[in-house]
Amino acid sequence: MGVMPADETRLGAVLRAWRERLGPAAVGLPVGGARRAVGLRREELSGLAGISVDYLVRLEQGRAESPSPQVVAALARALRLTNTERDHLYRLARLVPPIDGEISDHIPPGVRRVLSRLGDTAVAVFAADWQLIWWNRGWAALLGDPSSTPPALRNFARDNFSVNGDGPRLAQWPVTSSISHETIEAAIVSDLRRATGRFPNNSRLTDLIHVLTAGNQRFAELWAAGAVGAHREAKKTIEHPGVGPIMVDCDVMTDGDAELKIVILTAAPGTEDETKLRRASCPESPIPLLAEVSDSAVAPDLEAELPEPASASAVRNASRNAP
Repeated sequence: MGVMPADETRLGAVLRAWRERLGPAAVGLPVGGARRAVGLRREELSGLAGISVDYLVRLEQGRAESPSPQVVAALARALRLTNTERDHLYRLARLVPPIDGEISDHIPPGVRRVLSRLGDTAVAVFAADWQLIWWNRGWAALLGDPSSTPPALRNFARDNFSVNGDGPRLAQWPVTSSISHETIEAAIVSDLRRATGRFPNNSRLTDLIHVLTAGNQRFAELWAAGAVGAHREAKKTIEHPGVGPIMVDCDVMTDGDAELKIVILTAAPGTEDETKLRRASCPESPIPLLAEVSDSAVAPDLEAELPEPASASAVRNASRNAP
């Protein structure tokens, strides 16, 4: 395998590659006439970014390698970079990437399309602070409908660390985990600390940390330890009142830029747990245990099932110790 030349990974080469991949139509410029340039011309990019053509030439040729933060921000906007690409551009310029201050509850269209194709698979989406912001009917059928819990309390961390004697609110029946409750608590706290590094000025996250630190001694102790990490997956057993205990895998996937956490509960194929899970998700269609079951579940209507921003509490209850 060949080694990529160092020049191809430097600031100038990366800027040129990003300029050449962006067509004029993508930035609202006319596309008429013959064009020898691939992508945007230098004068077009310089005009969009508000810098001189000469300075852009020097940047691309490596004769200028230390642009100011203002220039880098302008280039990132003009080149329509993603947050990850923007951060890479800052690092190539030997600058510290900006820190986005707000946690987003927005679910991107692409993620929504993926969710809509999961049918009745139990799925919920949490924001970076473990606030439950969306769930489908499969989730509600398996764990109980979170809409009965006030939006402010739909938070996975709050569900694991009680304040003022409040217990779990989102799972309407018992849920146990394959890992210890202490391990789950430590993972949640370390994940929240990681979130404070990514969103240090977010008021909702700051308020959550304050409430839990002041109101729960266990949380305060773990927070003082300073561990940083991520909460990912485990096996859960849900004591469903309609079909009995169901063992599920709880997997957590993350949407990079916004730090959304997509929590999916599934059972091993061909097992009695899978059949119970199907029965719990479709109670109106009785399915015999261990019977062959059709996979023709209809995908839920995302817009219809997107209640007011929920919280991360559902998961926690959904796993008494969440994802």
